[in-house]
Amino acid sequence: MIFAQLPPSFTLTATGSEFVSSSVLVFNGATLATTVVSSSQITVTVTNTMIPAAGTFPVTVNTPAGNSGDVGCTSGGTTSAQDLTVD
Repeated sequence: MIFAQLPPSFTLTATGSEFVSSSVLVFNGATLATTVVSSSQITVTVTNTMIPAAGTFPVTVNTPAGNSGDVGCTSGGTTSAQDLTVD
């Protein structure tokens, strides 16, 4: 992404596996309101105020422990960070 061309907001989609309804996306340290689309896809809205300048912003997904059912990670945890780079 190019900082000078950032829209007021955009949808960020994370793909993975074993997402559950309590999984949340953490953008640059801030937990965002997260929509779990499926066990392999979640989305959030990122606003341009969350990106004050060009840089690299870490993105993780956190799932709390104690989940049960056929789908999802019962032990919970946080993914490895992936970076969103804005030039």
